[in-house]
Amino acid sequence: MDFGTIKNVGIAAINSIVEEREKNGKYENFASFCERIQDKGINKKCVESLIKAGVFDDFGKTRATLLASFEGIIDLINNSSKKVMENQVSMFDLMEEEEAIETKKYVFVEKPEFEEKELLSLEKEMIGVYISGHPLEKYRELLEKMTNINTLNLLKINADMEEFGKTVEYKDNQNVKYAGIITKIKKKFTKNNTIMAFVTMEDLYGSVELIVFDSVYHHSQNALLEENVVLVEGRLSIREDEPAKIVASAIKDLNGNGEKQITNQKINSITIDITELSEEMKEKLRGAIKFFAGDRANVKLEILQEGTTKPCGGIYMTNEILEQFQEIAGKEKIILK
Repeated sequence: MDFGTIKNVGIAAINSIVEEREKNGKYENFASFCERIQDKGINKKCVESLIKAGVFDDFGKTRATLLASFEGIIDLINNSSKKVMENQVSMFDLMEEEEAIETKKYVFVEKPEFEEKELLSLEKEMIGVYISGHPLEKYRELLEKMTNINTLNLLKINADMEEFGKTVEYKDNQNVKYAGIITKIKKKFTKNNTIMAFVTMEDLYGSVELIVFDSVYHHSQNALLEENVVLVEGRLSIREDEPAKIVASAIKDLNGNGEKQITNQKINSITIDITELSEEMKEKLRGAIKFFAGDRANVKLEILQEGTTKPCGGIYMTNEILEQFQEIAGKEKIILK
């Protein structure tokens, strides 16, 4: 990781941190780090950004703990140094102050670590890329079944157009399905005073620009949020001298903010029989359930194994998502009530 690229840090701060480490040895823990950089012109915002980026992960404290504790630790160290500089304490008081620091500076506000999604979001915010993983990685197989194009395919289209002036596998206006994370939304008013959006999306392989016209935009506003995972149905736009884009016709929120009807009839619960499923299929099913579970759940989920039914909370379900579960477990293993 190039620490100088972390938001709110900068090259000067990194140079000071590295110079201190090379001069006096490696930093043993977070409190030691704060002590040694307290007169180096490194502010709290810089330290906070380093924590969010995962720079201190090897010190044995969760990022949540460090974010809850760092300001108090820095204030304690700075206040002690200030009193010494202003000669506000006697030698006896100074000894007590130093002893107090030794006992207090290692008292952290212990907190459990953030969930993986939030950790990755912090890394993305601070560095612009995911460092410790990708939020879509564990759902790779599921998303591949739901889509017929990804960023690698789009890059191949761009390369073919640049080299040959045409592409063979994909055609302009071809219907496609693409899934990824929304990373940027740029809204624009057209000459007709309607609103459209240029949406940057990222999958496991890179990013693509999505064009969302007025009618689709208004139907999809609940899904068009940064960091949302969405499934896009649309058509390819392939032009010479332009990167391939996707013009959206429908956007469905895979985090659970989209449509809530999964069939024409009201469905209250879904029971999945896993009795005869292989361990591989069970693992895929667990990943799918985890992906579509959450606060926006619209049906109850039950797992049936060897005649025993176990409630498993709620799950978000649409027709398209139901098809994916049926493909994993088999239609005959899924009971709708």
